[in-house]
Amino acid sequence: MRLLIGLAAALLALAVLTGWRAARNEARAVETHPPLDRLLTVGGRQVHAWVEGDGPDLVLIHGSSGNLRDFTFRLARQLSTRYRVIAFDRPGLGYSDPVAPDGSSLAAQAETLAAAARQLGAERPIVLGHSLGGAVALAWAVHHPDRLSALVTVSGVSHPWPGGLGAYYTVLSSWPGRTLLIPAMSAFVSDARIAAEIDAVFAPAAPPEGYIAHFGPRLTLRRTAMRANALQRRGLPGWVADLVPHYTGIGVPTEILHAEDDPTVGHDIHSVALARAVPDARLTSLPGTSHMLPHTAPAEVIAAIDRAATRAGLR
Repeated sequence: MRLLIGLAAALLALAVLTGWRAARNEARAVETHPPLDRLLTVGGRQVHAWVEGDGPDLVLIHGSSGNLRDFTFRLARQLSTRYRVIAFDRPGLGYSDPVAPDGSSLAAQAETLAAAARQLGAERPIVLGHSLGGAVALAWAVHHPDRLSALVTVSGVSHPWPGGLGAYYTVLSSWPGRTLLIPAMSAFVSDARIAAEIDAVFAPAAPPEGYIAHFGPRLTLRRTAMRANALQRRGLPGWVADLVPHYTGIGVPTEILHAEDDPTVGHDIHSVALARAVPDARLTSLPGTSHMLPHTAPAEVIAAIDRAATRAGLR
């Protein structure tokens, strides 16, 4: 009996320590990386937006485990000299509320962000999505074809892929993962481990100097954001499968940009297949770079946006 009491006391102490450390790390993340611009209310939920520049409206949608700071590090300000740039935190991440407790589907995210863009006066923006944000951009084009003027996907997810969810997100999105593992990660993951994971996403390139400090990865390690991200990743294979039959109906100018050897989102599985499905889509394949093209190939990303704007009659 004493052994059981001791074990229960140790588990309780560990739970208290984990909760305290997670809350402390989250408070520090919010203090060091507060909202950058404006907080909108869309359908009773908060949406964080950053707006800067003049010209045709351009919406930027970040990928998995991210926030709008991924764009505001450099690319968004470079674009703001020729576009009115609107970067959003996707629902559930950064400072945007989730749309639903099941992780906010691609359709729900697209609907929320399209409504937020309209609230900002962007009736038919160019919509760019990176990585998982590419799938949200595609859902925007499929479900709201009259609410955008052109589409750009960068390293975008567009099709189901072999292996599906994978072991990590299978565990993380489960009830035990959301309840036990996520608080432990929020509390105890080290800065060195965070840097190593970011290095892996940028490989074979390296993160630009100052990127981690600006991006604020511990915003993503907040428990609410990690749970939202895990649930979105769990739903992603089925959600993109539902989109695929509708790609032939996308009628806006579409530019697709992807690294040929992208180890995170497969070039052929996603962008080659997407280019075949979307009428008059144009695929630009880049050799020798990484998944993080907004940082490793910004000139090519800007050129793809300019082509989309020209084809849409905006430039």
